[in-house]
Amino acid sequence: MEQSNHGGVDQAVEGVGVARTLQGKRIAVLMTDGVEQVEYTGPRSFLEEQGAQVILVSPKGVGEDVQGMNHDQPGDTFKVEMNIKNAVPGDFDALVLPGGEENPKLLRKDADSVAFVRNFYAEDKPLAAICHGPWVLIDAGIAESKHLTSYPEIQDDMRAAGAEWVDQEVVIDDKLITSRKPDDIPAFNEALFKALRVDPQAADAGASS
Repeated sequence: MEQSNHGGVDQAVEGVGVARTLQGKRIAVLMTDGVEQVEYTGPRSFLEEQGAQVILVSPKGVGEDVQGMNHDQPGDTFKVEMNIKNAVPGDFDALVLPGGEENPKLLRKDADSVAFVRNFYAEDKPLAAICHGPWVLIDAGIAESKHLTSYPEIQDDMRAAGAEWVDQEVVIDDKLITSRKPDDIPAFNEALFKALRVDPQAADAGASS
């Protein structure tokens, strides 16, 4: 299932060029139970194929299972690789916030998760959120005055937080990348890839040569 989804992602980035390696990059994916499965597996598979190291960060303990969802049906489970209390923004080159309705609801209630998102954004490195994931941006104080998108059903929440909400597959506001839904994953991945390739700190790591 993941293979077929990833094939579509490959097609979407063909125009990026042949030098597509993200070797040396470390990407945090912050999530917990109720995550929309494909919004985790799609970006993770894509980033790993580019050579990046992807770490599943969660309020849950290392080795515990995070329950994925295929819309409203339980999907696979995924092992936590780092507890949020041990996650340091400076150790990562980008942060991904998948959606699923329950996942961001739980993250919004977790002070460590909200603080990590806030502090990561202050590092001026790519922060990519999809579907319901942008909900967490509100609690982190990031949404105000930003051009972004999200799952359409939460657009009123985003606007109430001061965001300039746009209905398109990917919206980029400086280092902030947002998308609406699983269908947008190819564009979401491509935008994150491009942001990582031009990120000054990523260039310092020698992976942009």
